[in-house]
Amino acid sequence: MTIKRIVSFLPSATELLYELGVQDNLYGVTHECKYPSDAKSKLQVIDSVINSDKLTSKEIDTKTCQLLKDGEDIFVLNEKNLINANPDLIISQETCEVCAAYTNQVKKAIEILQKKPILHSIDPHNIHEIIKSVTTLGKILEKQEKAKEITNSLEERIQNIEKHQNNQKPNIVAIEWVEPFFTAGHWIPEMIEIAGGINMISKTGEHSRRLKFEEISKADPDIIIMMPCGFDTKRTILEYNKILKENLQWNNLKAVKNKMVFAVDANSFFSKPSIRTVEGLEILAKIIQPEKFKELIVSDEAFARIN
Repeated sequence: MTIKRIVSFLPSATELLYELGVQDNLYGVTHECKYPSDAKSKLQVIDSVINSDKLTSKEIDTKTCQLLKDGEDIFVLNEKNLINANPDLIISQETCEVCAAYTNQVKKAIEILQKKPILHSIDPHNIHEIIKSVTTLGKILEKQEKAKEITNSLEERIQNIEKHQNNQKPNIVAIEWVEPFFTAGHWIPEMIEIAGGINMISKTGEHSRRLKFEEISKADPDIIIMMPCGFDTKRTILEYNKILKENLQWNNLKAVKNKMVFAVDANSFFSKPSIRTVEGLEILAKIIQPEKFKELIVSDEAFARIN
């Protein structure tokens, strides 16, 4: 079956579809599909019931937990737009029901569409699986040559980081949510290790989880990287200043005393199983090994030291 009409329930899949050059076949996206900027012009088939731009970290967490407890959906399907999109292929995910449209939206989509589309779920938990997802989708879309070109480029960039390793590796804690604290799981621990650090607390492939301050205090890392899910660098610093800047316990941590706390653009480079996680890896390398990667260029406002 030739795939002419695609709907993406996943921002990282939308990014990949543009990289593969099939954006003209993309007829439906989510409210979070903002990269590249042209994706914002596509028909929106998924929206969120939580307006994270207007809520604090704590309010977002409270609202999310309440919805999950009540068995309510965090994401809503625009049925009219989906029917108009009339997809041959729907791309979804099973990694996290909080981060992107999940099983319920896929089931509803199948129920309302007369022509039943192919379903493809992208569910990576580490860097290898993110790269493999490029190959798999390239095959489905008959874009194997372009997919190979993309994966070769990504692997070359990863190898460029891997070959520069520290003799003295710093201990690092990456934090995925500020209030309450959450660990950064999935692919993040592996990224930290590749970039030359020792990842503390979480493990590659594990889901993110609530984190007690005592765990951070016990680890007492050399570097702390703040990467709240879905936030950019600016929003992360705003949250940090509101919640942690005057916290005495927090200010007693070694990394805080040594001014080795960094905010990163998690929404672009860390939160999603996107090919842009490879730039996330380069960002981590610049934080962990600044002298070795001084000349490595990353996006503007990709990270900042928090003073």
